[in-house]
Amino acid sequence: MFILLVEDDKRLGNLVVHMLKKEKHNVDWVLNGEDAVMYAKASQYDLIILDWMMPKKNGITVCKELRQFGFDGAILMVTAKDGLEDRVQGLDFGADDYIVKPFEFAELFARIRALQRRITKPLVQDEILTAGPIRLNVVTHVVEKDGIEIQLTPKEYQLLELFLRNPNQTLPRDLLIDRIWGFESDVNSNNLDALVRLLRKKIDDDGDHHLIQNIRGVGYKIEKQTV
Repeated sequence: MFILLVEDDKRLGNLVVHMLKKEKHNVDWVLNGEDAVMYAKASQYDLIILDWMMPKKNGITVCKELRQFGFDGAILMVTAKDGLEDRVQGLDFGADDYIVKPFEFAELFARIRALQRRITKPLVQDEILTAGPIRLNVVTHVVEKDGIEIQLTPKEYQLLELFLRNPNQTLPRDLLIDRIWGFESDVNSNNLDALVRLLRKKIDDDGDHHLIQNIRGVGYKIEKQTV
């Protein structure tokens, strides 16, 4: 599963990420509610493990905002509040399940498996993302430019898919670095700029115009164009 962990306790967060990865899940980790909303809107997570008490936006606010936005993945609320009223409030605002701190990992994994069974969907037709002359098939991972397949490295593909899923939306540098290299990597903006340059060489037409636009001081975005 593709999981977003929202937990501001760094010790617990590191442990949960480690354990989830041992279970073969792909995990992003953020430390506050604002970043949780930004990440969830920029990606397609199967599950969000969402702590109730978070800086900037609490779990209930995040849950409500994401459901209003249209997020249809599972949300597992993590809370130290075990009263009936609190559990009902979380479920009413869009959480699918909850687990009370402190918890055993065996219980966490069991709840994740239960949610996974509920959200499993049948195979669908290939999903195609496009911008200008570029077509990306998210099922086969084939990328074409003007109908001709082009070869991308794994990180180039990740970056392109992230842009194509969020056309005309400026994605902050920190988000791009975290999504491509990971939350705890030592990668900086220079590495991101280099990756963008390499990707541009493969997807741009000749000339000065770039599909991927640099938004000075913020990040990058891709222009959604018709072929």
